[in-house]
Amino acid sequence: MQIDVDTSARGSRQLRKGRTSISGQIYHVTAITHDRRPLFDDLFLARIIVSCLRYESEVGRANTLCYVVMPDHLHWLVELVGTNSLSRVVHNVKSQSARRINAARGQVAAVWQRGFYDRAIRHDENVPAVARYLVANPQRAGIARSCREYSLWDAVWL
Repeated sequence: MQIDVDTSARGSRQLRKGRTSISGQIYHVTAITHDRRPLFDDLFLARIIVSCLRYESEVGRANTLCYVVMPDHLHWLVELVGTNSLSRVVHNVKSQSARRINAARGQVAAVWQRGFYDRAIRHDENVPAVARYLVANPQRAGIARSCREYSLWDAVWL
């Protein structure tokens, strides 16, 4: 087990308290846009996030099990691989996506709030049920009537 010491997010000490990074562990990560701006109402910008999530899987740092890109935040069900820390993997996604989003918008601005929320999924939890709950977020938020109407999600089981 590796203890994860994340010093990149000043002021988010409470978010880091007790955070551990365990290879093979599944985490539900939530990252929120800066000032909760609905940047991802723009499909092109939202697809940048998706490509950054996929890249982390392609390079073998994490396995994306499920994600939902909401207008102002991201839900990500991710399994750590190898010795990679959760903070490093999330940092990679947030920094790479911020650079690409800023380039697409022709500006330099904060894209993400500092830090992120995470919850380790217990071994006795039904992971596909957690994924179903996550992909239903657009419906619960009133953005779509069903998952079929919302294109910014994926899950390995669904």
